[in-house]
Amino acid sequence: MMQADGQIRIGVYVCHCGLNIAGSVDCDAVAKYAASLPGVVVAKDYRYMCSDPGQALLKQDILEYKLNRVIVASCSPRLHEPTFRAACESAGLNPYLFEMANIREHCSWVHLYDKKNATEKAKDLVRMSVARAHFLKPQTEQEVPVQREALVIGGGVAGIQAALDLADTGYHVYLVDKNPSIGGRMAQIDKTFPTMDCSICILAPKMSEVGRHKNVTLLTHSEVKNVSGYIGNFQVEVLKKPRYVTDECTACNDCSKVCPVALPNEFDVGLAVRKAIYIPFPQAVPSKYIIDMNHCLSRSAVSCEECVKACGPKCIDFDMQPETLSLHVGTIIVATGMDVFDPSALREYGYGQYENVITSLEFERLINAAGPSAGRLIRPSDRRIPKNVAFIQCVGSRTFTNGMPYCSNVCCMNTVKDSLLIKEHWPDIDIYVFYMDIRAFGKGFEALFRRSKEEGVTYIRGKPSRIEPLENGNLVIHAEDTLLGEPIQLETDMVILSVGLVPRKDSDVVQRLLSLSRTEDGFFLESHPKLKPVDTAVGGVFLAGTCESPKDIKDSVTQASAAAARASILMAKGKVKVEALTPILVAENCTFCGLCVKACPFHAWQMELKARKPPTLIEASCQGCGNCGAECPSDAIIMRHFPDEAIFAEIDALTEENPHKKILAFNCNWCSYAGADLAGVSRIQYPPEVRIIRTMCSARVAEKFVLHAFKRGIGMVLVSGCHPGDCHYINANLHTKKRVERLWKRLEHLGIDRNRLHLGWYSAAEGEQFANKIREMSKQLQKVTPQEIATTREILAARA
Repeated sequence: MMQADGQIRIGVYVCHCGLNIAGSVDCDAVAKYAASLPGVVVAKDYRYMCSDPGQALLKQDILEYKLNRVIVASCSPRLHEPTFRAACESAGLNPYLFEMANIREHCSWVHLYDKKNATEKAKDLVRMSVARAHFLKPQTEQEVPVQREALVIGGGVAGIQAALDLADTGYHVYLVDKNPSIGGRMAQIDKTFPTMDCSICILAPKMSEVGRHKNVTLLTHSEVKNVSGYIGNFQVEVLKKPRYVTDECTACNDCSKVCPVALPNEFDVGLAVRKAIYIPFPQAVPSKYIIDMNHCLSRSAVSCEECVKACGPKCIDFDMQPETLSLHVGTIIVATGMDVFDPSALREYGYGQYENVITSLEFERLINAAGPSAGRLIRPSDRRIPKNVAFIQCVGSRTFTNGMPYCSNVCCMNTVKDSLLIKEHWPDIDIYVFYMDIRAFGKGFEALFRRSKEEGVTYIRGKPSRIEPLENGNLVIHAEDTLLGEPIQLETDMVILSVGLVPRKDSDVVQRLLSLSRTEDGFFLESHPKLKPVDTAVGGVFLAGTCESPKDIKDSVTQASAAAARASILMAKGKVKVEALTPILVAENCTFCGLCVKACPFHAWQMELKARKPPTLIEASCQGCGNCGAECPSDAIIMRHFPDEAIFAEIDALTEENPHKKILAFNCNWCSYAGADLAGVSRIQYPPEVRIIRTMCSARVAEKFVLHAFKRGIGMVLVSGCHPGDCHYINANLHTKKRVERLWKRLEHLGIDRNRLHLGWYSAAEGEQFANKIREMSKQLQKVTPQEIATTREILAARA
């Protein structure tokens, strides 16, 4: 094992985490083993290290044993590293002299039934952490000012609430929405459950308030085009598209009356028409018209311009141009909302084929007094009021075929509400609800459900298999009542598909702009589902509403206020400490090659090649990905907290015993490491051969690390990171890909099986995929012979 200079005094603390770790790992044996490692002066196991007594023990031992390094073997550093760092700091130890060994998510939870191998793996992980600890150095975190302005992306009810909370606190807010008006989906809904309040009656005052608030700049018909910077200091480019109608518009409707163009009205889900010059809905904010220039005839051969002639205030301006606005904000709240599932793919239900099959959102517009039928429930084929109606639940939800596997949260109660709306106005209409399970889990939900049954709504447990049309426009539903165990054929006038909620189609754009993670379902991933439910992995960026997961209005508003509070905490401080992960230049080693300048995705390194001077680092721009350190051919760059020596030491420690039976995985902090964490949280079992070394980015993995591992006799190596295009460091992982491809060619040239080196991309939500990769590599590892390992070591030793 490599050694560092100076007297190292390490304390190792093995956490039982109740039985979460101790149930699969012999914690006492691990602690006794740790006591035998170089530099360790005290090693203990304790039931709950994160508890107050556990932290008190740690602080006491730092003082008593004069510890200058501390290791806690417990859960993921993504969870409790800040907790233990703070404990160390309160005892006078620099927080960067603390290290964690992840023996819960990466050990006990993924090897629940293999205590022997789980314990041996835990010993390895502790040994690796101890080796790394020898090379940790005290660091000083840079304090950067926080701009006391915020950006809220999305103007639905969540975005509006977040903007109002921040504005009322005294911060200036930019509220950006790509639509001509704020309001989002809630503006389209007739009533809300469980109170049955008028949706727009609740929403409209909030829309007006945010529209006139002195601390809110409202940017509708606008899109965020670029985001750069870091926590507290984001530079944002917003494209403000022209409305072709000036602020003098009085919303008198004279222009729309004379417009000859008729188009499907998006707000009414295509059930009504609008003109080329229109206002989205009567309560729209801002309350002014907009011209759909894609369909306006003003620039065609016809050149009608009837709206210009009709406009009294003369507020139509066809010469308006797009504007690019540059915003400097300290925090960002993402409230981009969701879409509804398109049931066209479910051919068995006939949506898009049979006129009288509609979606629940279309029903909301039909039942709305301001909707296309003035609130009359009519069936589309003949515009008569139906005598009976059937709802089908879980359309697009809770299915793995042509749908989404999750529950969409709101559909059950929305149907309960809709059935009561029908009964309120047309009590003689018979209503049938086909369901899998009714999920009435919220406050007042069960009472509303009981009320609908008392009103005569019939609930049939069973999901229909198909719908057939009749000549008179009626529909026959084929299903099975699973409670009675009998088949059903029900003739009905109209079918309403209760469609689920899905991520917005443009979520990938926001994801790339902000370097966010998404779940397998496509919703944005929070930093931690329990401890940081509105934070993201990107400092200063928060989530609100249905962009994070399907939820109702109440939960969306609650989460929006929570996100605003989290953003306010940052901005109230006025400054924030940035982790000390930036590189240090060893000027005398620099050969002026400029590779660091080319490698940096943030352009933090600057250099004049002709001047033959070392590059300079703009520390505030650096995000600490480590790509420059991996690219530097002359060891002129030292990555703080992740220096080469520490990584080599971890590899040496890992390969001390039976290296040919092990897999070394380099996992990036944000995605693949978090994905491995998720495998643990989900108790996904996979073979115990893998040992993970965490780096901030996969781009930190230099070729020399991989070759050193093979030289030390490792069986296989996995380099893993974020998916290309989703990198938290813009495009740093493209360098990872190039580096691994170079290594594959080099291994082939040396006569070493390139298949012993794997490259994988795993998001924070892909725990199962990471586990599958380890299973695959474990099977392959069994085929790697001792002779092959020995030959590899000889080849690389000769090349050294």
